[in-house]
Amino acid sequence: MNRALGVLTCGAFLSIVLGVLGSGEPVPALVFGAVFALVATAGFGWVRTRDGWVGKAAYVGVQLPLAFVTFTISAGVGATLFLVVLVSQCVLLRLPLPVIALVIAVVPLVHLGMALGAGLREGLSTLVSVLFAAVITELLVREQRSRGELAEAHAKLRDYATQAERLATAQERNRVARDIHDGLGHSLTVVQMQVKAARAVLPTDPGKADEVLAKAQEQAENALAEVRRSVKALREPRSTPLPDALRALVSEAGVPAELTVSGAERPLPAEHREALFRTAQEGLTNVRKHAGAGRVELVLDYADASVRVVVRDDGAGTNGGASTGFGLLGLRERAGQLGGKLDFTSAPGEGSALSMEVPG
Repeated sequence: MNRALGVLTCGAFLSIVLGVLGSGEPVPALVFGAVFALVATAGFGWVRTRDGWVGKAAYVGVQLPLAFVTFTISAGVGATLFLVVLVSQCVLLRLPLPVIALVIAVVPLVHLGMALGAGLREGLSTLVSVLFAAVITELLVREQRSRGELAEAHAKLRDYATQAERLATAQERNRVARDIHDGLGHSLTVVQMQVKAARAVLPTDPGKADEVLAKAQEQAENALAEVRRSVKALREPRSTPLPDALRALVSEAGVPAELTVSGAERPLPAEHREALFRTAQEGLTNVRKHAGAGRVELVLDYADASVRVVVRDDGAGTNGGASTGFGLLGLRERAGQLGGKLDFTSAPGEGSALSMEVPG
């Protein structure tokens, strides 16, 4: 916009030069026109970058008289274009609307020296010209501002997309870590217990040892499948109904365990079913590894608006330090993502209880 007004100013001054050289117009028009054009091209860019209204008001206070004097000496197209340029520059300077309106209202007064009819006719034409210039300039300014805001919005959108991608990557990495811990950790614990049992009975009962080792091999194969699924970052829905999957966990708990199912069984979303299964799996794994329990109780409760899994043992208990482990951290993340909650309570000599409740 500045360049366009600069070109228009130079064209207006060239018109004045041609008028002086070709039509014999007074030479002072050339001098005043040159001063106006110099200030309009060199000074306007500087004034526009200044803060505050003093410099902008001074610019208009200098340019408006120069345009009037130039028009009075040489009432041609060049002088009229000077007035159009000045009004457009007032809009670009973001002067208050009353100030711009005052400048527009003053511009037609350049025709006061003419006869009444001609003055009114020419004054109205000049008024329409500068009004048109003001409106067009304002529309261009708004269009440029809209483009700038749109570019800024696009930049922010790109930043948000990058952040969302990073967050999604972090969430997927955490998901894979949870799956590795919950699945592989549980399976390896079971394999460890079975291998120990097989070694214990191997000298006296090789058949029983072979049976236990076969179960350990099957568990190891399941663990390998879990690892492959996690590495490939594939979420394979668990097709076994949740009560049946929990019964299978209880059967390999390694300590006397009992499953209690209360409420009416109903289908659950895969993510909810997986979270509840992993909670029971983590609880039983911790019982085998740490609790020294004589008995463990697993509860699956189908309430009206939620489903809850509780793993409760009568073991040694802790002072709460175990609640900071990776397993419980992963379960808390699962519960948070599903809008549920995870609770872990434990006290020395009183056993522990791990529960997760999710909507469903």
